[in-house]
Amino acid sequence: MLQAFAFESVGVVVGDIYFVDPDPAPGQEGAERGVRLEVRLMERSAHDGSVYASRPIVIGRPLWRVDLLETVDGTPGSYDRTHHHPSMTGWEPGERRFERELSADPLGWLKQRLGDLSALLDGAGLPPGAVDEGDAQRMRDSAAEIVSTVERLLARVRDGELGRPPAGGGMAVPAEPPTLVRSGWL
Repeated sequence: MLQAFAFESVGVVVGDIYFVDPDPAPGQEGAERGVRLEVRLMERSAHDGSVYASRPIVIGRPLWRVDLLETVDGTPGSYDRTHHHPSMTGWEPGERRFERELSADPLGWLKQRLGDLSALLDGAGLPPGAVDEGDAQRMRDSAAEIVSTVERLLARVRDGELGRPPAGGGMAVPAEPPTLVRSGWL
């Protein structure tokens, strides 16, 4: 499931995810599932048609990512794989950063981060003027609603409704086992 909050030039996308990394860092072995949130650039295409025409919406490149993940075989609510990526290079995430505050209170930490767009832009190497000047306030005003959405998705992941392995083996990289398995929009 994918949910989006679009402002003028940035937005927040939230979705469930399940994956297995064939080449994990030590201590990160095994399947993970949970909710991924990304702050992304947003674009509206030029209006082409009648006043009633739909318009294409582009959810562009990510600026920042947080993964509220848990080991599939672990204890629900452990947040044992929860981390964030303060920087992104194009579509690729930077290093995973594990923070004590993030694991201790993931939703509170997330709300605080969503309230500081300038810090997220700085981590992405973008100046504050790179996005609409009102987006910081819009995102801050929407932070509680976004966090509530994340909380609902996490409950659905833990109930087994979302964050499941893909049917039929998922997106397998043609290689010898182990293989990459990933499901979810993000």
